[in-house]
Amino acid sequence: MASLQQQQGSGGGNSNRVVAVVHTPPAAAGDKEFDQEDQFQQEPGWKNFLKHVGPGFLVSLAYLDPGNLETDLQAGANHGYELLWVILIGLVFALIIQSLAANLGVSTGKHLAEHCKAEYPIFVKLCLWILAELAVIAADIPEVIGTAFALNILFKIPVWVGVLCTGCSTLLLLGLQKYGVRKLELLIAILVFIMAACFFGELSYVKPPAKEVMKGMFVPKLIGQGATGDAIALLGALVMPHNLFLHSALVLSRKIPNSVRGINDACRYFLMESGFALFVAFLINVAVISVSGTVCLADDLSSEDEDSCSNLTLNSASFLLKNVLGKSSSTVYAIALLASGQSSTITGTYAGQYIMQGFLELKMRKWTRNLMTRCIAITPSLVVSIIGGSSGAGRLIIIASMILSFELPFALIPLLKFSTSATKMGPHKNSIYIIVFSWILGLGIIGINIYYLSTAFVGWLIHNDLPKLGNVFIGILVFPLMAIYVISVIYLMFRKDRVVTFIDPTKSDPISMENGHQGGVEMQNAPYREDLADIPLPN
Repeated sequence: MASLQQQQGSGGGNSNRVVAVVHTPPAAAGDKEFDQEDQFQQEPGWKNFLKHVGPGFLVSLAYLDPGNLETDLQAGANHGYELLWVILIGLVFALIIQSLAANLGVSTGKHLAEHCKAEYPIFVKLCLWILAELAVIAADIPEVIGTAFALNILFKIPVWVGVLCTGCSTLLLLGLQKYGVRKLELLIAILVFIMAACFFGELSYVKPPAKEVMKGMFVPKLIGQGATGDAIALLGALVMPHNLFLHSALVLSRKIPNSVRGINDACRYFLMESGFALFVAFLINVAVISVSGTVCLADDLSSEDEDSCSNLTLNSASFLLKNVLGKSSSTVYAIALLASGQSSTITGTYAGQYIMQGFLELKMRKWTRNLMTRCIAITPSLVVSIIGGSSGAGRLIIIASMILSFELPFALIPLLKFSTSATKMGPHKNSIYIIVFSWILGLGIIGINIYYLSTAFVGWLIHNDLPKLGNVFIGILVFPLMAIYVISVIYLMFRKDRVVTFIDPTKSDPISMENGHQGGVEMQNAPYREDLADIPLPN
């Protein structure tokens, strides 16, 4: 007879690690476990790798969303190749923290939102939940506007009408999923990579100077008006807080042997998959910036193209591809832009679902969750598109990306702390090199955000045309908020973790721990979560 036992860590945190206590002689249990391990090890490496493919590619779609394209286009048009180093650092950092998020889920059987709920006091975790939901909404704004621009290009409808239509497009997308989500995602990925092929084709036509491109990639510069703001927008569009919650949950859909070897192999496969997916995203982002910079900074630029470059948005960027696609450039660009926005909708939907489930233990139907997020995101997009038109909507994408950058510490710091904690990760915690490198990059991004926030606001107070009384009133409101932001970041950094969620069922025998069993105790695929398996990935 066998019985299942749910193990719990101290401090009330549910572990989700399930072990099967088998009432058989130790040798029989050991033989069975060894057979299971041998079967896993005997399979070719590429088969084991393919079993883990999915989460990294789904998450990487967020690095090719309309927000990324908008910030890339404007960075290239305004600064040429000088901000390519931001893309390089951003995606290297993204690879590190995405792998940390995956490792956290694989090693503990709990995703980031669940760890936050277990670790922090109720007020703190409610604040973190609200900020995470705001991050999902801010990430959805570029999808709304990108879809509206695509509909405007294809059907010549006003941008604000296209914004309203995005609610229907969400329901249509979720309705199509019942015919096969994998097929739908494959179609979207093909359309997104068609756009990537267009920019690579244009890149080969305009031939940007390789020396300048390499210099921009490896020599950090922030020269010129708005360079700091554009750099922060690039980082915000690349490293998105909700992706950390998403990736740590997606990996729980895979059945992984509950042993040090099995978990280490899974972490390595997820790292390889994420590395490949993000490398493709890096090449596409570099191509977009290089094409935009080469075309818009050319000496023989026509007056019409010069006007377009001076106010470059997703709605006007199709002219960059006319050398490759000719008259059909706008149509192909619009279709790919539409696919980019819709593909990113999938990641936002599931991220919001996992955030709500982890923090509040609530689950909503996917169409309800997506429609709620989309309706909230439609409101500012609709107002800005009516008042400011296409240019205003384009600026809103930049603002949304900056909001994501400012919200990043409230997902990043808990992730860094949990993934370096022996009480959370046990023997799978990060090495000292990863810890130091991650914290240096993380603190650098946080420092840049705080510096830009304070200097930009003070500069605006000095140079605006408001009455002095108005400036005093605004300062009284904003400076305390800035102080609260800094204090909150410091609190998350220096608060000591109190909840132990890692359970080592093989404390006394390191050899058994390596093989995944101890005496009569046999570990099955513990981190696998059936409650999180309802995602568009094969089990």
